[in-house]
Amino acid sequence: MTLRVDMHSHFFPAVSRTEAERLDDRHGPWLSIDANGETGFIMTGDQKFRPVTRALWDPQRRLEDMDRQGIDIQLMCATPVMFGYGREGRLALDWARRMNDKALELCAAAPRRLFALAQVPLQDVDLACAEASRAFAAGHRGVQIGNHVGPRDLDDEAFITFLTHCAGEGIPVLVHPWDMMSDGRMKKWMLPWLVAMPAETQLGILSLILSGAFERIPASLKICFAHGGGSFPYLLGRVDNAWKHRDIVREDCPRLPSSYVSRFSVDSAVFDPAALRLLINVMGEDRVMLGSDYPFPLGEQRIGRLIGEHPGLSLGEKRKLLGENARRFFGLPTAVGLERPSPAPAGRMSA
Repeated sequence: MTLRVDMHSHFFPAVSRTEAERLDDRHGPWLSIDANGETGFIMTGDQKFRPVTRALWDPQRRLEDMDRQGIDIQLMCATPVMFGYGREGRLALDWARRMNDKALELCAAAPRRLFALAQVPLQDVDLACAEASRAFAAGHRGVQIGNHVGPRDLDDEAFITFLTHCAGEGIPVLVHPWDMMSDGRMKKWMLPWLVAMPAETQLGILSLILSGAFERIPASLKICFAHGGGSFPYLLGRVDNAWKHRDIVREDCPRLPSSYVSRFSVDSAVFDPAALRLLINVMGEDRVMLGSDYPFPLGEQRIGRLIGEHPGLSLGEKRKLLGENARRFFGLPTAVGLERPSPAPAGRMSA
């Protein structure tokens, strides 16, 4: 049976408003659960931020969904509104530690099936490095960071220091877009998520490539970008063309931008067979991993179906994308010893 690992899913623990006020007494993120216990809202202070369902905070519901969809292992990371990047570093560190400990408590419900990625106070590089190491030693399988902190993108000197630290410690990094760029023109139809979010991800990747940061960060760094790398795979030809013909593009980047695709991975959340084929063609079959964005509505609703039912992928490619790439990237256990029902949901491939 092919190992199936969903390496991009989110959680939000049952944080009370009182606890959230320790981070931010006006806008701290907390969870308001409806009387039915099945639905609720992520709140930021008094404001409703996003409607959510029980799977976000209940590991048993998550496991039921995993069993129904045939997922062996799932990695959870913070919902980005939890980052706390806008607060003072020490406050954000205390918050990150508590959220990271809560994540491990959720994983304790099934310690061979549920794993977590830690959050860190990225606004303070020394504190971020310390918490990344502490959380990794405590059982987290890596860290999740946002693609920027205010106007500082991933080529910022502090973030290069953080990524170099993670490379040295063997800590995998997932970069997730957040706090999307908008000048107010994207007011409706979730356009910040549909337009700006892919652009934010491409911006993060190109910040590392065109700045020359990848030349300074050890090649041992394991770094993955969410949502299929956003706009990057589709527009890579444009970037290469610009590098060839404009000196200002190649000013700090000594090699063709496309030559850096071996330095990072992406998840598979692209929702279209042709887009997935293009993604594999650009990134290579060893650098794409199943990621669903569970349990949010913009995620893959039948996890793994795009890969499992893809008519143009070989059995070997499917095995790598569905689980083997993530197992190696995050140092996860194999399927041996996993205990779960064996349903046959749509999209399940035989092996």
